[in-house]
Amino acid sequence: MRDTYIVDSLSGKKILFEPLSPGKVSLYCCGPTVYSDPHIGNFRPVIVFDQLVKYFRAIGYDVTYVSNYTDVDDKIINRAKELGISEAELSEGVIATFAELVKEVGSSLPDITPRPTKMMGEIISYIRRLEEKGYAYEAGGNIYFRVRKVASYGQLSGNTVDNLEKGARIEVDSAKEDALDFALWKKTEEGIKWASPWGEGRPGWHTECCVMIDTLFRAQGGYIDIHGGGFDLKFPHHENERAQSFAQNGNGLARYWMHNGFIDIVGEKMSKSLGNVVLMKDVAKDYGGLPFRLMVLSTHYRAPLSYSDEKMKEAKEKFDSLSSSLRKAFVQLSLLGRESLEAGPEGSSLLEELSDDLNTPNALSRLYAEQKALNQALRMSKKDPDGLENAYKAFVSSLKLMGLYLEPSPLSEEDKQLYFDYNKAKDEKDFGRSDLLRAKLIEKGLF
Repeated sequence: MRDTYIVDSLSGKKILFEPLSPGKVSLYCCGPTVYSDPHIGNFRPVIVFDQLVKYFRAIGYDVTYVSNYTDVDDKIINRAKELGISEAELSEGVIATFAELVKEVGSSLPDITPRPTKMMGEIISYIRRLEEKGYAYEAGGNIYFRVRKVASYGQLSGNTVDNLEKGARIEVDSAKEDALDFALWKKTEEGIKWASPWGEGRPGWHTECCVMIDTLFRAQGGYIDIHGGGFDLKFPHHENERAQSFAQNGNGLARYWMHNGFIDIVGEKMSKSLGNVVLMKDVAKDYGGLPFRLMVLSTHYRAPLSYSDEKMKEAKEKFDSLSSSLRKAFVQLSLLGRESLEAGPEGSSLLEELSDDLNTPNALSRLYAEQKALNQALRMSKKDPDGLENAYKAFVSSLKLMGLYLEPSPLSEEDKQLYFDYNKAKDEKDFGRSDLLRAKLIEKGLF
């Protein structure tokens, strides 16, 4: 295994990654709340943590990657009511759209995609155990978590109990013992609800993810290698998850924490209240999912990322250039009778950069260097076909590692003949004929 360094959000330091079990990685990333069309901010963690999974698998780890869909929430209830459909209908439609867009941006679907509505029994049992241990209490039909009972509360976010002001980012409820306590179970008479020992209601958001981790990774004590998500989730969501895990299992839920930065719209934080939300489906339609991935990976995952049409146009130009080099090399190798090509060791020249806290900008710099080498090999292909084949294999493996590979379509015999005729006309300096043949190649998307 290659040594891998990550910046752990808990310690704030770049440290050597050491898995809980040799050769294995358990990774959980908080997924979207599925109440409306996903925006581009939803897809930064999708791309970042997919890239991390691709890296770990490339260096030989057995990875279990989990990312949830939050399918019970006030936003879902309100939106379903607006549309006159059930919460389940709304969630299923958004999930289907989201999953298709995940593939469009070059990411693989997680190995497991749990949902709170499918784990309600486990959620209720989890809360009952917290209650039995004295960490949870009932007030006004709701169940709350006693924050002050967890001595380590605030370590992840820096928002310790002492410096948290009452009511700051926390719902004020006179029924609570302490303004800092958060809801584990909410009594409700509206929208989707479940029977529980405390009456009909639904779970609090902060409980859902830690229950999924506790359930899916019970064999390792509800403790995983890496917990990831957007920077905005550090507090209160991830802080509250850690508190529950300490209370339930005596651990901090994850050995390492990783958080990606925001996506801003030309320096302004994207938000629905500002009316500047950019939907992922629109970006995919206008520019393509893979150019968006390239744009995201061009900025280090921990840094803020500014989105603009200009940046997307630039990313599309770069992606089209990568695809063009790939296509030209594939065509030339096909004409040389070298069509059964296996990629080399996956992204071997890029792994060094990715091992340093997933440094995708540096990895892309190496990819562009490989593209340059491939273009040079193309010019020398008739004299050195082996050189072209080796450069092509290296380029393909790196594109696959970065999730930017689009497999070229095989050439038909008619296509090959067209290329032969074009090259012959060009060699004979019959420019009129070569221009006509070139136009045919372009029309067929082959040039």
